[in-house]
Amino acid sequence: MDNLTHSLIGAVLGQAGLKRKSGLAMPALILAANLPDIDAPCALYGVESLAMRRGLSHGPIALVLLPLLLTGILVWFDRWQARRGTRPAERADVRPGWLLALCYIGALTHPAFDWLNNYGIRLLEPFSHRWFYGDALFIVDPWILAMLGGGVWLSLRRERAGRDRWTQPARAAMVGVLAFVALNIGISRAASDVVMGDGPYPQVAVANAVPFAFWRRDVLWRGADGTFGTIPCSLLRCRRYPLTVRRSGMDDPRIAQRAAHSPAARDFLFWSRLPVAESAGDTIVLHDQRFMGLAARGPFTVELKP
Repeated sequence: MDNLTHSLIGAVLGQAGLKRKSGLAMPALILAANLPDIDAPCALYGVESLAMRRGLSHGPIALVLLPLLLTGILVWFDRWQARRGTRPAERADVRPGWLLALCYIGALTHPAFDWLNNYGIRLLEPFSHRWFYGDALFIVDPWILAMLGGGVWLSLRRERAGRDRWTQPARAAMVGVLAFVALNIGISRAASDVVMGDGPYPQVAVANAVPFAFWRRDVLWRGADGTFGTIPCSLLRCRRYPLTVRRSGMDDPRIAQRAAHSPAARDFLFWSRLPVAESAGDTIVLHDQRFMGLAARGPFTVELKP
C-alpha cells in the first residue's frame, strides 16, 4: 500500500489506546508501520528495482531486526533530549519493553497490508523467493484512507476536548477497515472463481482491483495455450462477450536468448506474474498484464533488442 495508508494504520493503532503504553509510542507505531519500505531508494535502479522491492526488507529477518533498531534509536533520542534539557515535560516515561512491542506491531502491519494488492511481496525472503499476492485492494484505496483518516481525526478531536472514550472512533475505524478488507478478499476470490468456471475456461485468473469502485474487478485470465484477456466483473456479474483474445507471445525463443544478456529483462521476468511479449520490428517489448493499461511505458516495460 502507499505510505500514507501505512502511516495512518500506525496512527489509528496509537489513537485506539496503544499510545498510552509508553512515551514516544505514537512515532514508534507510525515509523514502524513504514519501516520495511527502507528498500524504497532502490527504485533509482529503474526496472531492476522490481526484483529488489518488497523482498529482503519485508521478510522475517528484517521484521525481527528492524523493530529492535528503531526501538534503540527512539530510546537513545529520549535520553539525548533529557541530557540536553529539551525533553518535553508532558511526554510520558519511555518504557523500552512496551516500545519494542509497539515497534513490532507497527512493522507487522506493513507486510500484512502490502500483501493485499496484486503487486506482490516476498514474505519469506531470503529463505524463499516466492511471491505472494492478495489481489484484494488497489495500491491506493480511498475508502481505507477515508476510514483511517476519519477515525484518527475524530479520536484526536475528542482527546483534545477532554472527552471520555476518545479511543472509540479509532477502534471503530479499525473494525471498519478489517471488515472492508474481508469483503474485498471475498469479492476477488469469488470473481476469480466465476471466470475460472466458465468459457474460455482459463488456466489462471487474477482479480485486478479497480480504483475507487471496490465492487468491480478486471479479471485477467490466461489459457494453457498462451492466450490471454480481461473479463470485467461487477458484483460477480462478469461480461464475457464480446471476448477479446490475444496471445502472450512468451513462446518466442528469442526472449530467453536476449534476456540472458539483459539484467533488466531477467529482473523483470523474475518479478512478472503475467508476462506479455509484443514484437515491434526486431525489438521485443515485455509487459506485465497486470499493468499494461496503467503504465505500459513506465517501469513495467522492458525492450529486448537484437
